[in-house]
Amino acid sequence: MPIRVLSETIAAQIAAGEVVERPASVVKELLENSLDAGATSINIEIRGTGSRLIRISDNGHGIPADEIPLALERHATSKISTLDDIYNLHTLGFRGEALHSIASVSRLTLTSRHQKESVGARILVEGGKVLEVRPVGAPIGTIIEVAELFFNVPARRKFLKSDATERRHVIALVSQYAMAYPQVRFQLTLDGREAFHSTGSGNLTDVLVQALGLETFREMVEVSPLPPARPDLPPIEVFGFTTTPALHRANRTQITLFVNGRAINDQRLTFAVVQAYHTLLPASRYPVSVLLIQVPPDDVDVNVHPTKAEVRFRHPEAVFTAVQRGVRRAVISQAGTAAIYYSEDYEGSPSYSADEDVPQNRAASLPPPRQYPAQMDFDFDTPAPGRYSQQRPADEAESEYEADTDADAFYPHYEAPTPPTIRPAVQPDDPTAIPEGAGRPKKPRTLPILRVVGQISASYIVAEGPVGMYLIDQHAAHERILFEQFLEQYQARELTVQQVLDGGSVSLNPTEAQLLEEIQPVLAEMGFEIEAFGVNTYRVRSVPAILADQDPHQVLHLLLQDSESGKIPGVQTIEDKILRRVCKAAAVKAGQILSHTEMQGLIHQLERCENPHTCPHGRPIMIHLSNKQLEKEFGRT
Repeated sequence: MPIRVLSETIAAQIAAGEVVERPASVVKELLENSLDAGATSINIEIRGTGSRLIRISDNGHGIPADEIPLALERHATSKISTLDDIYNLHTLGFRGEALHSIASVSRLTLTSRHQKESVGARILVEGGKVLEVRPVGAPIGTIIEVAELFFNVPARRKFLKSDATERRHVIALVSQYAMAYPQVRFQLTLDGREAFHSTGSGNLTDVLVQALGLETFREMVEVSPLPPARPDLPPIEVFGFTTTPALHRANRTQITLFVNGRAINDQRLTFAVVQAYHTLLPASRYPVSVLLIQVPPDDVDVNVHPTKAEVRFRHPEAVFTAVQRGVRRAVISQAGTAAIYYSEDYEGSPSYSADEDVPQNRAASLPPPRQYPAQMDFDFDTPAPGRYSQQRPADEAESEYEADTDADAFYPHYEAPTPPTIRPAVQPDDPTAIPEGAGRPKKPRTLPILRVVGQISASYIVAEGPVGMYLIDQHAAHERILFEQFLEQYQARELTVQQVLDGGSVSLNPTEAQLLEEIQPVLAEMGFEIEAFGVNTYRVRSVPAILADQDPHQVLHLLLQDSESGKIPGVQTIEDKILRRVCKAAAVKAGQILSHTEMQGLIHQLERCENPHTCPHGRPIMIHLSNKQLEKEFGRT
């Protein structure tokens, strides 16, 4: 094929791919233009996923009528005039590509009236071609309507996610900009229903309540600017809010960073936030943080990414230290926790130590001795196949017990214990029960006969088998048992539902509320009855019986977190995620003391699971030490 120069239309559509990835990309670029225009009120209206219509109106200073056609030209901007201006930016936009790129892949209508003019103007553009320019009456400000996004590049539409996912991206984006600009009033409407709004009061706390939810904000502490760690470092201010160690998430996605009002993705600064919680959070758990970082404009380069989502700092170590120190000070001061002093290098970042005014008492920072809860009673019944022994008639359980404990072939010196007394069930409809007794479920055996020896650290069951010793994670084992039972009931549409007596409500942030709307049909199939009770407020009416003893609102939050996070290995559908979360919430926890009969009943259930070796999340359930291994360790070989 000979070399040729692409047409302006094709070149514009290709270039648009770097700027306009999805409807949320359009919203981002138009919001930044509105903010640069000094708007104090911005309304965003979305129809469909945004592919059908995006309408953004603001009360900024507007565009002069004679400059409106020029505003849609490529590389036309009022933000910079020389290359040096890029390194001293006070605006969000500067390249002059956004409007041109959006207009090239949509049907765009721009209406604007400058604050010094009495009449506005309107321009119609379709696929990059100007169709009409005419004067119109309009209020001061700008209204941009983007219709039929990607109408002329249908291949791009195939790469869009589901409608609910695209809407969630828009909600998250608007929420971010509302947090960065609390003095601006934002209102987002999705298909005629308000999804988010901020008051524009200038108070960041008001926005955080709307964006993150009241329950999350109650666990947040304020981060205030600190003086530079050294006099030779530039002034860097870090302020915002971050959660106490009592509230944490399974991923880093809720650590939100802004630099000079610009939302950014920066792995080093995210790591700085995580490091500030060193020794304060469990492993693989992360805080919810909203941090606004102010640096001199000439100390940051924003022209390093097509979507301006990444920046480069002149003094990255100083910014890293400022973020880490600010968050650490806020969390330590609020929690009253003594700091652990350590030094840990991260790709050239400075070593970190806690603030000097925190007492240097390492012993005071150590966690308190582990407290184990009192022993619990698990005398419950389950109607599903593979149910525990005490959930069947005593004579049936005893006869099966006798048939299953002929262990002479496995244990030459093993004396079968006396069958335990089968006690009546206390709550016959609760499938979360750990059994007492050693009756055999009516399922094929997948493990050899195991005899419980004891419990270690109130978390691991020690059992003896025909060829050695087994260490069994009680939480993972119970999770596997419940998962297979619940999956069997779900597939047979025989789930038992428990009505929730507590009539309380739960408030969700806008992103969580949109996600709940997406997965609510699946939740209903699994026994969750959830009804709307106001804007982003819901009531849980019923849950699967397996969760009868759990806080339904807490379980709902966990379900939403799992659904929003990345894919779990081996999990392909939202149903799988929900099933795993339900069973994880209902399973006996590590640190829970079990009686001998409860442990033996759990082991007998595990012996009949299809996959007794891993929990539903893929973690190992047991460790096997063979007799030969034990003999080798004791020098008997």
